[in-house]
This record gives sequence, C-alpha cells and structure tokens, in this order.
Amino acid sequence: MRQALHSPWFHPDDHASAPAEPAYAVPLRVDRSEAPRYRLFNIGHEPLVGVTMSLLGSGAMPSAAPRALDVGAAIEVVIRGDDLARRTVLVVRWFRPSGDEYLWRVSF
Repeated sequence: MRQALHSPWFHPDDHASAPAEPAYAVPLRVDRSEAPRYRLFNIGHEPLVGVTMSLLGSGAMPSAAPRALDVGAAIEVVIRGDDLARRTVLVVRWFRPSGDEYLWRVSF
C-alpha cells in the first residue's frame, strides 16, 4: 500500500474547490520578415512592463533597459550571428499588471 505524499508546501485539498483558471496565452508575436531586424508585438489585451530580452547561445544584440509595451505596440531589436536557428535562442521576460512574471523562449 502506498502512503500519501506529505509536503509542507502542498496539501491535496488546497486546489480542490478553486475553479480552474484558463491558461495564459503568450501575448507576443515576433515579426521575422526583416531579419536581422526583429519586431516583437504585444497582441494581448493588457500592457506589459519590465520587458527585457536576452540571448542564449552565440548570437549578439545591443543591450537595452527594461521597457513597457502597450497593447498593439512593438519593440525592435537587431540580432546578428551565424546560424541563429541552431545556435541561439531569444528569451523574453515581462510582467503582467498583476506583477506576475513570465519568460518566453523564441527560436529563429
């Protein structure tokens, strides 16, 4: 007979009565049509704050301070490198108005 998992952080009844919250759809779209110039559009229903971008791998881009991205607005960035599709991943970080933090990995 298996014993129930006991944890100080989780109790089986914690989420039993809470209604399921719909999944949060990534509110961003990347325009790759003018590479190496990429545009990141906010296609969501709320402004995003603290938007930052960083690269994993061998690509290079200018650094930028965190910014706000209003609904319908775009951020433009130039990313250069050899074989970005195999060697580089863009990571976008933002905060919703609620303060919740999100990360999104973008391939080339």
